[in-house]
Amino acid sequence: MFEFAWPWLFAVLPLPWVLRALLPVADSGEPVLKVAFIDELERSSGRQARLNLPGWRQQWPLLLVWLLLLLAAARPQWLGAPLPIPASGRDLLVAVDVSGSMDYPDMQWQGEHISRLAMVKQLLGDFLEAREGDRLGLILFGSRPYLQAPLTFDRHTVRTWLDEAHIGVAGNHTAIGDAIGLGLKRLGDRPAQSRVMILVTDGANNGGLVPPATAARLAAQQHVRIYTIGIGAPPGSDGQLGLNPSQDLDEAALGEIATLTGGRYFRAHDGGELQAIGSTLDRLEPVQQQPTRARPVRELYPWPLGVALLLSALLTVRQPLRSLWQRSLDRASQHLPVVPRWREQLKWRRRG
Repeated sequence: MFEFAWPWLFAVLPLPWVLRALLPVADSGEPVLKVAFIDELERSSGRQARLNLPGWRQQWPLLLVWLLLLLAAARPQWLGAPLPIPASGRDLLVAVDVSGSMDYPDMQWQGEHISRLAMVKQLLGDFLEAREGDRLGLILFGSRPYLQAPLTFDRHTVRTWLDEAHIGVAGNHTAIGDAIGLGLKRLGDRPAQSRVMILVTDGANNGGLVPPATAARLAAQQHVRIYTIGIGAPPGSDGQLGLNPSQDLDEAALGEIATLTGGRYFRAHDGGELQAIGSTLDRLEPVQQQPTRARPVRELYPWPLGVALLLSALLTVRQPLRSLWQRSLDRASQHLPVVPRWREQLKWRRRG
C-alpha cells in the first residue's frame, strides 16, 4: 500500500506564489535604459515588449523542481503486508549493590583474590549477555537506587553499563527495599508472567525508606519473582583485610524476600558458586509473550529527490552552455560567410 508519512507538507505548495505577492521586487542593481520610441519598435516588429516575469513555458522547470521537493519531503512509502514478530523471554531486571563493602577483595576466581563487585561484573555480566530474547535492565543501589539501564533487548549495552559501575556511586549504605521498589515501578507495565528481578548484595538493609519485607509483599502482589544472591566469603574467614567480610549479610531477610515472591535465595561464597547460580537462573523457562505485528516499510523519497537534484543541475548549467554555444557561433561566423545567414535563420526560427 502506498502512502505519505507526512502528507501535511503539501499545505506549503502555494508558498512561492505567496512570497512573490508579499515580497518587494528585487533590484538588479543595473541602470535602466528608457527607450522613447518603444511603440514604433513594437509596431515594426509585430511583437510586444515584456515587462513582467517569464511566462509559464519558461517557469515550468522551476515549478517541477518545487513539486518534486515537496513530494520527497512528504516521505512517500510503500507499506508491505503485516508480519507477526514473536517475542519470547522474560523482563529481567538486575539490581546490584555498589556500596562500599562490595569493594572487599575476598572472592576467589582462578586462584586470585578479586573484589565482590569485580566478580559480579565478570560472571553476572556473562550471564546477562547470554540472555538472548530477554528484556534486560540494570539498577545500581547503595543509599539510594538508580536506574542505570531501562528494560531493553540491547544486552551488550547493559553489560557495558554494569562494567562501568563504580563503588560508592550510589552512596555507602544499602537500601534493599528501595531498590526493589524501583524495580517494581519499572516492571509494572510488563506482562505479569514475565516479571523477574535478580538482587545481588553483600549486606543488610540499613538505608532507604521502604523495609525489604514490605517491598517483597508488594512484589508478590504484582507477580514479580525476585531471586536474591548474597555474595561474600564465608563468615569467619579473614579475607585479605583481616576482617569478617560477611558479618553484615542478612541471609534471613534475603531468603524471606525470595520466599514471598516465589523466587529463590542463593549464596555465593566464591566465583565458582556464583557461576553455578548463573547456570541455575539460566534454566528458568521463558514465557511466551503476545506477538507483535509490524509492516515492512520501503522509503520512496530518494526517487523524487534525485530527479529534483538532476533537474536543478541541468537548469544551473543551461545558461553557461547557451553562452558557450553562442560564442561558438560567433567564432564560426568570422571564418565562414555562409554561417551568418544560417545563424540569422536560426534566430528567426527561434523567435517565431
